[in-house]
Formats: sequence, C-alpha cells, structure tokens
Amino acid sequence: MELKCGKCGVYACYTGDLEKKPKFCPMDRESEIYDETLKKYTEDGLIRELALNSARIEAKGYLKWTRVEETIEFAKLCNFKKIGIAFCIGLRNEARILVDVFEKNGFEVYSVVCKSGSIPKERIGLKKDELVRPGNYEVICNPIAQAMLLNKAGTDLNVVFGLCVGHDSLFIMHSKAPVTCLAVKDRVLAHNPMGAIYASHHYYKRKLYEEHKE
Repeated sequence: MELKCGKCGVYACYTGDLEKKPKFCPMDRESEIYDETLKKYTEDGLIRELALNSARIEAKGYLKWTRVEETIEFAKLCNFKKIGIAFCIGLRNEARILVDVFEKNGFEVYSVVCKSGSIPKERIGLKKDELVRPGNYEVICNPIAQAMLLNKAGTDLNVVFGLCVGHDSLFIMHSKAPVTCLAVKDRVLAHNPMGAIYASHHYYKRKLYEEHKE
C-alpha cells in the first residue's frame, strides 16, 4: 500500500476535483475503508457526535477562537462535564491557570501531573548514564498512571498538556475518554514545534536533514 498524501500537489479530496487525483491516491484503491469510516461517522453514536461537533466548532470559531476557546466550546457542545488534564511538571504553572480557566467555565476538572507515582527511572531499567542529570533523584514520567487515574475519575474528555514525545502516545493508548491535545513539549522552541518546520529550509536545515541521519 502506498500512502503518500504528504507528497501530493493536487489534494483533489479537498477541492472536489476528483478526476485530478494522482495515481497513488488511496481513494482509488481503498474504497472499503472509506465506506467503513462513513458508516462509523453516521451510525456510531459517540463518533458521530464528536465528528459533528468538531465540524461545528471549526465553522463557528474559524479564525476567531484560540485553541483553548475551541476546547472549551467543543466540550460544552458535547455536553461534557468532567475534564481531565494530563500535564507535564514543566508546565505546572500553566496547568494551574488552565485548571482555573476550565473551572471558571463550569467544568469539573481533574488534573494529574506526569511524575505522579514517583517511580525512580532505574526501576524500569534505565542506567545512571541515561538520566537527564546523572547522580540526582529522577523519576519516570508516568502517562499510564495519568490515564488510569483519569479513567477512574470518569472524565468525559482528557486534555494532553505538554507531555513528551512517546509519553503522550502511552497516555492516548490508555485513556478511555476521548483525548485532545492542547500543548506539546518542545523545550527548545518554547513548545512551538512548528517553528522547526517553518525554519526547515534555512536555520534548521542542517539540524533536521543532516544531524539525524543514521
């Protein structure tokens, strides 16, 4: 199977000019998948609600609402009452503000920090020279516990707030509630990973295209 949408220069799926689809377009060969997804969007209650409300929020807040506002309005439209926040210890001050914002908007908020459990990194097999600061007490980020605690709290929507690469994956894998991402971890670019993409042809060209080659 070829999946090369990232290299498409046509995007007929977006424009509706389907006769212009490139040869590698999956819409020509994977009709069963598209039929199956349409069935989910129209027949599965929760999926249908999320899909409809996502589109409604996109239209209503387009170029007007920030991501925080969109998240609030989406949760309200879905009639979600309990919001879970899985946040990074590095964004604890920002998390405190976010909790306050959600509470002021009428939500019941449950928040869990990534270091919850205080499990030393050596307990899962990391060596001392693999620590961020060798010689210091360092504990693992514990996204599975974050998810399980929020599951137990019965949250309706969980918000990923600054979790590291991989830790966010583990959280999403274990969350029972739908998950949305409000912020991602990028210590170098002030948590704005798009900066590296926008600078990929000049400032970050060598770092992205050369330094990470095997």
